[in-house]
Amino acid sequence: MKLKGEKQESSDHNEGSKGKMTLTLALVALISAFGSSFQYGYNVSVINSPAPYMQDFYNQTYLDRNGEPMSSDFQMMLWSLTVSMFPLGGLFGSLMVWPLVNNCGRKGTLLINNLFSIVAAILMGTSELAKTFEVIILSRVIMGIYAGLASNVVPMFLGELSPKNLRGAIGIVPQLFITVGILAAQILGLNFILGNAEGWPVLLGLTGIPSLIQLLILPFFPESPRYLLIQKGNEEQARQALQKLRGHYDVDDEIEEMRREDRSEKEEGQFSVLSLCTFRGLRWQLISIIVMMMGQQLSGINAVFYYADRIFQSAGVDNNNVQYVTVSIGAINVVMTLLAVFIVESLGRRILLLAGFGLCCVSCAVLTLALNLQDSVSWMSYLSIVCVIVYIIGHAIGASPIPFVMITEMFLQSSRPAAFMVGGSVHWLCNFTVGLVFLYMEAGLGPYSFLIFCAICLATIIYIFIIVPETKNKTFMEINRIMAKRNKVEIQEDKEELKDFHDLPGGQAERKGTSSSDL
Repeated sequence: MKLKGEKQESSDHNEGSKGKMTLTLALVALISAFGSSFQYGYNVSVINSPAPYMQDFYNQTYLDRNGEPMSSDFQMMLWSLTVSMFPLGGLFGSLMVWPLVNNCGRKGTLLINNLFSIVAAILMGTSELAKTFEVIILSRVIMGIYAGLASNVVPMFLGELSPKNLRGAIGIVPQLFITVGILAAQILGLNFILGNAEGWPVLLGLTGIPSLIQLLILPFFPESPRYLLIQKGNEEQARQALQKLRGHYDVDDEIEEMRREDRSEKEEGQFSVLSLCTFRGLRWQLISIIVMMMGQQLSGINAVFYYADRIFQSAGVDNNNVQYVTVSIGAINVVMTLLAVFIVESLGRRILLLAGFGLCCVSCAVLTLALNLQDSVSWMSYLSIVCVIVYIIGHAIGASPIPFVMITEMFLQSSRPAAFMVGGSVHWLCNFTVGLVFLYMEAGLGPYSFLIFCAICLATIIYIFIIVPETKNKTFMEINRIMAKRNKVEIQEDKEELKDFHDLPGGQAERKGTSSSDL
């Protein structure tokens, strides 16, 4: 009876994608996001609170070794290295995505990746005992490599496990855990918990615990069925993985869909990054991913987070209370991302992207005004706090989570790893650039630096409005057809003609890939 009911339900979603959230699917989403994405968020914000104590440690260590204190320039350089080595590591991690996910699988890559995190956590946790600050900087690079892999592999893995009608919601789960990680680091970093002279090594070292949990639990869950069938050619394992994930035995429709994708992609083989960049059939998909990733990072989200404390201090919030305001902003971030999980399937991706970047654009413009006038108009400082909150809401519902969902959806199985590698590299490169440049930008332009972010948001909105299609509840095949028109390549449906239309397999496969991967 149950099978019958499920079969019935599947026919409601076209192409028989059985869109039920099963316990296995929910658990694998939570464990992979908690074990990997959570730590990306945690390490983004973990060094903000204990910064003064860590800088004292750098100074003291240098003094003990050399008998003289370090110059303030040298200290500033060491500290900006400590901050910026994380996104630089993220860039290296992104460059490892393609070889690792194709050779070790999606789940395998996540498990191997945990070793980076555990090693870095041990090094950071013991750095004070070992009296070495170099190890902290090295660990930030290792943690960055870890986060670079995690930020790309988790959305890919979950996107390939999900049925198409849950793909968006499950695709936002990694971003949700990134925000939970940021919040956890902010709470644990409060002065009376671990954000103090004794507690900071523990605060840095805690990052290994989620990795350890994931390393112990994730092996019991299935690998991506699309990877097993299309890349490994193992239909039996793919079928078993799907049956576990869907909670019933009738998975023929999904298997058939993957087979079709597999057949059409055999013509093309695996895309490398170079072939992806030169392939006309995927041109607009690639440009869209690059624009959305640049928009996401260059819209100033990290600047707002890095300098939230400063914005609140200049807004007249008491120094002792600034950390609580920062925590409450982290909490708003989590709540709004959670909201995005529930509305992305009803409203669609496009609306959330446009609304999200729109809010960021407006709040950056108003923030510029408020920061300029706060000395002369007393209530302007409160307006700047409101702007920061609106900005965070905008980023949390659209700009942060949706681009990663879109990479999964706009590319097929053969091109997806290369697309994540390109998207991920752009993401981390821009993150690194903002972290490095913003201090100088702020020194030179003051409050006007937010106008640059405003312009970037506006440009991104215009591009998305004109080019990016709605992808909710569509199979990979359908999305591909939409993009094929834009790429001005023909998609032939007849199998005999596949060989003549070299673009077709990419397109068709891609569409299908998405839907299967969604499934």
